[in-house]
Amino acid sequence: MDDDQGAAGINAIELATQVTTAWLKNPNVDVSAEDVPAFLRRIHSAIGELSTGAGTAVPAEPEHKPAVPVRSSVKPDYLISLIDGRKFKSLKRHLSSQGLTPAEYRERYGLKSDYPMVAATYSAHRRDVAQRLGLGRKRHAQAIPVPETMASAPPLAGDKAGSEKARRKITAQSKPKLKLKLGSAQAEAKTSAKLSAKQGDASAE
Repeated sequence: MDDDQGAAGINAIELATQVTTAWLKNPNVDVSAEDVPAFLRRIHSAIGELSTGAGTAVPAEPEHKPAVPVRSSVKPDYLISLIDGRKFKSLKRHLSSQGLTPAEYRERYGLKSDYPMVAATYSAHRRDVAQRLGLGRKRHAQAIPVPETMASAPPLAGDKAGSEKARRKITAQSKPKLKLKLGSAQAEAKTSAKLSAKQGDASAE
């Protein structure tokens, strides 16, 4: 067993020496002679820990204790950060400065998926401002009134369908006027005939 430990020690030294040599050959490394022994000792120590199994345990994640109770962190006008206990209307920028997303923040402190990131009062205020500015709504195009002269203007010569429609419209509009004129002419003719008959009767007497 002692022989095995001695061989392992020699192998560790050789491996540390090889790593150190490769490190010194790196053109991007600029070190002085005083740094070499310290680097060699660190490499030898690390190799020894790996060979014996020491220091290979995965460190446990640090326990994140909330700065305030979760129930007390949500207020109508503000939210209290569970990280440092500060008050915010919106936590998004604060979490970004801490390197966290809202999902990671909820996961870290065991929060529900609907835990708010914006205070209720502030959220309602922003929604009210957005509604006043008309944001998020589709603006319907208002119908532009067509001038009467354009509406009654004859269609273009190339538009056969429009020409036919306009002709029918003009014909329909002119029929009452023609009937009125014919009726007036007939009435005048009857009146003239009656006057002529009376004049004839008077001459005979």
